[in-house]
Order: sequence, then structure tokens, then C-alpha cells
Amino acid sequence: MRSVQIAGRTIGPEEPPFVIAELSGNHSQNLSLALAMVEAAAKSGAHAIKLQTYTADSMTLDVQSSDFVINEKDSLWYGASLHSLYAKAATPYEWHEQLFKRAEELGMIAFSSPFDNDAVDFLDELNVPCFKIASFELNDLPLIAYAAGKGKPLIMSTGMASLRDIELAVECARDAGCDDIVLLKCTSTYPANPGNTNLATIPNMREAFGCQVGLSDHTGGIGVAVAAVAFGATVIEKHFVLDRNAGGVDAAFSLEPDEMHSLVTETERAWQGIGKVRYGGTHAEEAAKQYRRSIYVSEDIPAGEVLTAANLKIVRPAFGLAPRHWSTVLGKRANHDIRKGTPLKWEHMKP
Repeated sequence: MRSVQIAGRTIGPEEPPFVIAELSGNHSQNLSLALAMVEAAAKSGAHAIKLQTYTADSMTLDVQSSDFVINEKDSLWYGASLHSLYAKAATPYEWHEQLFKRAEELGMIAFSSPFDNDAVDFLDELNVPCFKIASFELNDLPLIAYAAGKGKPLIMSTGMASLRDIELAVECARDAGCDDIVLLKCTSTYPANPGNTNLATIPNMREAFGCQVGLSDHTGGIGVAVAAVAFGATVIEKHFVLDRNAGGVDAAFSLEPDEMHSLVTETERAWQGIGKVRYGGTHAEEAAKQYRRSIYVSEDIPAGEVLTAANLKIVRPAFGLAPRHWSTVLGKRANHDIRKGTPLKWEHMKP
């Protein structure tokens, strides 16, 4: 399976999962807050920050008809017009360079999701190392082709996409010259229910499209993301906020700094734990073998006495004969005096 290089970082099973902190609109259009988020993400150990590059006008139309109003009653943004929501959540273009520079100073990779061709050009001029295509844009093949043509890796969230939708997007990117593709399994509900996440899709997607696969996770907590690593996820993306109680358009399903730190730590532990198929214990377990059970003399046994369950016992440690020999040694006679606490050996018995 082809690994992907992003700004010198390998995305693949040979490296710990690549953890992305998605700032989204949780900065509430406050540059100082956005910079503080970048610094907190770095301190938490996140490997990258991601922005979203759009304006309200590049996302939708400023129209108040029902088509342009969120009408799902269980939505965090029920009743909001699309234009007003995107205007509230947008990251000003003039912030990008400063936020990217700060992230890089702190040792993180920084990039963004473009939502139109102008945004692709803008980000390309800022030398982003890759582009991220959001799940709702996976069907925007002209946008994918344009971004893919810039010669950078492409990360694409799949969201509600069908197998055919993903196939079209991957073919489009490859036809435009991009072979470094990472797909992110994603459930496009905000927040997402773990029961709708279907992590078992990850290895299937990897085999179907021959590329690295990760998870863009909108569930609460870190449990689903950690579990995704066991299914082969090599990238984990989670929305990030300094304080959920302080608000932010995506705060309800975003991680706070301590949680992001736990995510980085636990996904790496999960990755370390996968290993390979192995039986018989590892080298690290070698010393522990002495604490398994074996047959010991439990009472003093004079020469010639019969070995029985009254003078033998299966106990820890493992310096005597293995317990599988129990039925064989019972009934044999001691060929010399044997003291209590002696690990039983074949030489203690008459043939």
C-alpha cells in the first residue's frame, strides 16, 4: 500500500497516526483566539492544524428561501441561513499566512480545505503541503481536478458518499495527476453517533482504492478515533476548541486541549499495540516464563516412596516439570530423598 509524504511526514502504517486538529470556525473570528488555538494544539501534540478557506459567497447564495435555510431540527444550526452561518464561521483569508507561520514555528504542519478554485490558488501561493477536500465537496469533481492538478497530496473526506461517488473522486484526482491520496472515513452528522460510524469500512476502503485511509471523526470523546487505528486508520482528524463551554460553531463535537493530548497519546499506543500475528510470547516476556506453573515437591519424600498428590503439587514458579506430566509422574517412586520445595525432575524418579 502506497505511503504518502506530507511536508516530510510519512502517512502510512509504518508511522503513528497523523493527528490533525481542525480549527474550523471555533475561533469565532477572533485572531488572538485563533493563534491561541494553534499554540494549544501544538502543546497537545497534534501533528497538524487545518483551516477552512472560503467566504460565505464562495460557499452559497445570499438567498433566504427554504433551500438555503437549515431545517433539520436536530441540527446544531437549525434555522440558520447557510449564508449567515458561513459568514460567521469563515476564517478570514488575511489570517491564513500568520496562522500557518505560527503552526510551522511550533513544529506542526499547516494546511486547509479550499472550497473553490480561487481558494486553491490562494493556498497554493502560501505553499501549503497538501489540500483537504471536505465531505460535502466530494462530488465537486471540477474542484477536485483543479486541486489535484497542483501536484500536492490530496486528503478527501468521504462523508455520505457512495462507493461510486468515491470511485469518481479518486479517478478524477488520479486523472489530474495526483497519486498521493488519503481518504478519510467520515460520518457527515454534527455531532455524529458512534453507532453510525462503521469503522469496519476503513479496511474495505483501503483495499477498494489502494490508498491510505483515515478517519474524520465528529463523535464525542476519543474512543471511536482510537478504535479506528485498529482498523488501519493512518490519519485522524478531530475538530478542536479551547473551551467547549465558551462556544464556537463546532464546539459541541470538538476536543479540548487535554482531550487532544489524550487522542495523540492513545492513538499512538493503539498503533504500537497492533503489531503482527505472534504466539509464544515476546522477548520482553521471556523473564516472566519462570512464574508459570510446574510440579514441585510439597512434602519431604524419603527414597523409595511413591509420588502422589499428597506429596506433589502444581504451583508457581516453573522450574519443575511442566503440569502436562502430572499423570505420568504419579505412582512413580523417588530414587533418593527429596526435600519439600524441590522442583521435580525426571532424575528424581526411578525408571
